[in-house]
Amino acid sequence: MKDSQLLHEARRVLVHAYAPYSGYRVAAALLAGDGKVYTGVNVENASYGLTLCAERAALVAAVSAGQRRFSTLGVVSEKKPDPVPCGACRQALAEFAPDCRVLVSAAGGEETLYRLADLLPRPFSYHAETNHE
Repeated sequence: MKDSQLLHEARRVLVHAYAPYSGYRVAAALLAGDGKVYTGVNVENASYGLTLCAERAALVAAVSAGQRRFSTLGVVSEKKPDPVPCGACRQALAEFAPDCRVLVSAAGGEETLYRLADLLPRPFSYHAETNHE
């Protein structure tokens, strides 16, 4: 799948984001190893700690469907700044895809590509190697 198609999938679900407190709607599309795409949106809560980021929403949807390997995460927002994943999302994704590509795009459509390992160079890991199968 092309990067532009993955970002299109994220933009398609952005309308469903629930962000009444920040006004910063975010959507994510996660490309699994078998080529399937899983999407998620941010879901804010009046108790801010219960807010769920779009990236983790997509990851949870994918894992719930039995996926364990991922190659690329596309993240979009309607506004600046660029929707670079937060630390919690980086760590959650590193559990399954430490070599994942992270593509972000905000208002204006400019795209920036990161490697998760650059965004989170030393993720927490209980085991030296994990087996998620």
